[in-house]
Order: sequence, then C-alpha cells, then structure tokens
Amino acid sequence: MPPACSACGVSDGTTGTPPLEHDGPVTERRDLRADCSRCFALCCVAPAFARSSDFAIDKPAGVPCPHLAEDHRCTIHDRLRPAGFAGCAAYDCFGAGQRLAQGTFGGRDWREHHDVAAPMLAALPLMRGLHELLWYLLEAAAWRESAPLRPQLERTQTHIEEAAASDPATLATQDLDGFRAEAAPLLREASRLARADRPGPDHSDADLSGHDLHGADLRRADLRGALLLGADLRDADLTRADLLGADVRGADLRGARLAEALYVTRAQLAGARGDRRTTLPRDLEHPAHW
Repeated sequence: MPPACSACGVSDGTTGTPPLEHDGPVTERRDLRADCSRCFALCCVAPAFARSSDFAIDKPAGVPCPHLAEDHRCTIHDRLRPAGFAGCAAYDCFGAGQRLAQGTFGGRDWREHHDVAAPMLAALPLMRGLHELLWYLLEAAAWRESAPLRPQLERTQTHIEEAAASDPATLATQDLDGFRAEAAPLLREASRLARADRPGPDHSDADLSGHDLHGADLRRADLRGALLLGADLRDADLTRADLLGADVRGADLRGARLAEALYVTRAQLAGARGDRRTTLPRDLEHPAHW
C-alpha cells in the first residue's frame, strides 16, 4: 500500500492516520475522509488535467494518468509536488471515491468490469459534490449559534445523503446544482449567525491574490469565494472567518489562527503553505508538506 497521502490520509500502516473502512451513510464528518486503499484510483482517471502550475501534463477526462500503475498506485506519489502535480497532492474527494467503488458499485473494479467503468467515472464529480455539501452542512449544524436553523440544515443533509446512497442509475439523475441551491442560503445564514456578534470585514468574492495580510485581523470576516492566491496570511487571525470556497492556493498560512475558522476543507489546506504554529479545526490535520 502507498505511503500516507497528504490529501486523503491513507496510511501505510505505520504512520499517518489509519484509513476508515467506511463507504456507507454519512452521519459525521469523519465519514467524509478519503480512503484511497478502498478506491480504484478514480481521481487519477475521471478528471481532465490541464497543463498548469498544478499539473505538469494535459490529460483528457476518463483517461488514466500515465503515472498510474496497473494496481491503482501512483508511481510518483512520493514526489508529486516536485514533479509538477501539486493539484493531485491537494485533491480531496471527501470520501466519494471509496463510496462509489465499494458501496454504489459493490467493489467492482472498473479495470476488470468494463460495464461499470463509464458510469463509475462519470459519478465521481457528482458524488464528490454531494459529499462536500455534507461536509459543510454537518459543520454548520454543530454550531451553537445555528440552533434555529438546525432542523432545516438536518433536513437538507438528509435529502443529500439519500441522493448519495442511491443506486447507480438513480445517482446519475441527481441534480447537484439543485442541492447546492437548497444548501447555499442555509450555509450563508448559519455563517451570518456565527459571526453576528461582531461581524468582520466583507471580502466575499474579492481578489486578494498576493496581498500582504501578514498579522491581519480577519476575525469574523466574510472571505467566501475570495481569491487569496499567494497571499501573505502569516500570523493572521481568521477566527470565525467564513472561508467557504476561498481559493488559498499558494497562500502563506504560517502561524495563522484557523482553529475556529468556518468551512475550512482539507483541499484548501493542502493547496496552501503553513507550519506547526498554524492552528486548525479539531477534525483537520496539518498537511504532510507543511
């Protein structure tokens, strides 16, 4: 089995976080941790790669990466970043891969069962999107301030979980955009309630790429959808800042306070730079490259 993955946390049995044998209903955020050992390398096949700073090559959707071995292992896993595949190192499927492989398609490997290859690969972005919504909804429902919204948050969570648990044919018909439209106002209102006592600056959808925000007071800031590419966020206080959809690739998070930031994901952290002084939410861990 390959060494621990910076995004999914797959372990080699001696280091890192042990993989979770979970591909069933999502009831807590730990169920949304990717486990590559129970997947069939779907993320190395399904997405298209465009040559960029994140990917060293162009790769069409549905075509295996040339670095993927027959046993579904990545042959450059231990040097993804220096080889020009930072995007692979930062990718997180939120547990969608193993759910499709072991749950939806019953453990049938697309290499051996050619009839499931196309629908399984096509289902990855859909299942990942559903699981990402569950990640945010579970977080928002746990906040004390969101108590008035909890029944609605839990109802939407149930709708999305039912869709994720459907059979392959039904799953293919699910409307991801519709679920996003259902969840979005609830997630926004939950964030507003969590930041209501002393709202911070509104930088939603702002382009702050490369900005010097060293030591900035961004407590309770709205950074939803903001571009923070390469921004200097060293020692910044992001307590209760809304980071849903914020692009922090290449941002310097050394010493930043993120322990109580809202809607943080593993993919965001894996695409940024940080150190052991960077504080994180309880159910997230420092990426291996920090």
